[in-house]
Amino acid sequence: MADLDARPPIRKPDMDANLPSDLNWNHLRMFYMIAKEKSITKAARRLGLSQPSVSSALQKLEAQLDCQLVFRDSRHFELTLRGDKIFQECRDIFHSAERISLLVRDATEEERGQVRYQIISNLVSPTLDELLRLYHQRHPSVMFQSEIQNSQVIVHNIQQGRLGLGFCLLAKPLINLTSIRLFREEFRVFCGAEHPFFGTETVSVRDLQREPFISFACATEGMGLEPMSVLREGTHLGNRINGLSTNLEEVRRMIVAGLGIGILPLMSVTSDIRDGSLWPLKITDEPIGADVYLVHAPMDKLTPSEQKFVQMAQELIALYPDMN
Repeated sequence: MADLDARPPIRKPDMDANLPSDLNWNHLRMFYMIAKEKSITKAARRLGLSQPSVSSALQKLEAQLDCQLVFRDSRHFELTLRGDKIFQECRDIFHSAERISLLVRDATEEERGQVRYQIISNLVSPTLDELLRLYHQRHPSVMFQSEIQNSQVIVHNIQQGRLGLGFCLLAKPLINLTSIRLFREEFRVFCGAEHPFFGTETVSVRDLQREPFISFACATEGMGLEPMSVLREGTHLGNRINGLSTNLEEVRRMIVAGLGIGILPLMSVTSDIRDGSLWPLKITDEPIGADVYLVHAPMDKLTPSEQKFVQMAQELIALYPDMN
């Protein structure tokens, strides 16, 4: 029996052996246009070339492929069987090339910028969540940068040209800056578990006037941006400040610790109410609240990414007024 290991190895045919290594893609493109237009003259016109140049390119391609691609005479135009098959391949190739060109163009035109904004702390907002989601869906390459500040600082930074966008609590729209109302945030006066008013259903304003207050810093500076300043004007609460912070979480911490009573956004402390850390004090039948606005610099001062963000906010409010 012959030794199988002594047999010469079986060589697979080289699939690329018959393909020209220096295939001219310009000639191939000209042939594709000839076959598409079914005319050398029309193809030359589409390509912006002379008819002899296109004819010469076709002849060179046929010579390189060693086959005839087009039956041509003065009366009619027809592809050979081989020419038709090559035309089908060319169509796929150049259609793919066109799609690649579109993708590259779209990537170039796509916004690769940044949306930088400042925002008040602990803002709970389905409207803002949806705005960020939709914007990212349309412009996934844009980077977001968020910084926590109080409303007074945010407005000041926009006025001074150091910032383009900000989310603020305002008693009313600003005169010198565009302010887009997003929604109304509801507030309550709270005390901590150790406070003598904890668990009391109704407390008189007079009783609260004697209590030390924990306040947002900018509410004590006369700007009228936070609901605390509005509340103080109407009820004369907070004449004695026992704690002060520009950060809502720190205000909450001091109220829970029993340093004084203070005002907080209802949505941000629902878990504290449930677990008994905070107690809402009812002092008036009128709800305490303030409107949240997207405040921005003039549109021509914003980056393209920021302009699109403002436009999307306006679009969202128009589409879903109930969210407002």
